[in-house]
Amino acid sequence: MLETDKVFAGSIPESYDRYMVPLIFEPYAADIAQRAASLSPSAVLEIAVGSGVVTRALAPRLSSGASYVATDLNQPMIDYAASRQPRDSRIIWRQADALALPFENATFDLVCCQFGAMFFPDRSSGYREAKRVLKPGGHFLFNVWDRIEENVFADDVTNALAKMFPNDPPRFLARTPHGYHDTALIRSELEDSGFSRVVIDTRAEQSRASSPRLPAIAYCQGTVLRNEIEARDAGKLETATDYVASVIADRHGSGEVAAKIQAHVIVAVA
Repeated sequence: MLETDKVFAGSIPESYDRYMVPLIFEPYAADIAQRAASLSPSAVLEIAVGSGVVTRALAPRLSSGASYVATDLNQPMIDYAASRQPRDSRIIWRQADALALPFENATFDLVCCQFGAMFFPDRSSGYREAKRVLKPGGHFLFNVWDRIEENVFADDVTNALAKMFPNDPPRFLARTPHGYHDTALIRSELEDSGFSRVVIDTRAEQSRASSPRLPAIAYCQGTVLRNEIEARDAGKLETATDYVASVIADRHGSGEVAAKIQAHVIVAVA
């Protein structure tokens, strides 16, 4: 992962929430929230909260006495997520690095993280930190995307941009969001970090949009891929978005579009 892969700033948070969340994140947020709520945690830490889609899904399902700390490395994402969350005195919003969590040992019953582990510069350090702040027997619940070929729109976007920028194709999607999909490696890194009873569930969903342009905007303007496109040609963001939309339309049709998405959902016990 490149250092720039972590920079969710400028207009990206709003575009991310407006386009990416309904396109690919909402079904998995509902899944994470259901799994988390079934554990009846009284103290929850969320890592890599992003624009807050899991927080919005999970908080209403927790008990009135539960505490919820929602964190992200990127302050713009925290600010945006907090602005979207209904008022809730149980939730504390805090900027935090997953590799150096500012919390005492054995503080939380549950640590959850939706599609954030891929961005950890050192996943083993991140896992050890999650283990450290969990109470004995607590749960670490997170998900990661499967390989890009199992996530059709992301693959379409990556292949289209490779044709548009053949000498320096933007590879953010394949490199980072879809770059950590080896379940044997995930299990090994968790066990090496002190977790036990690691369960991995591979879950397919459908990504749906009302037109081919929506996934094009979502990926090209609502993710760090935007930074990569603009780094190659500052004036080509709209052209790239239009081209990607045409490629998606050619493959999936010009009206409503749908395609497979797939992720691994992991539960590990501290």
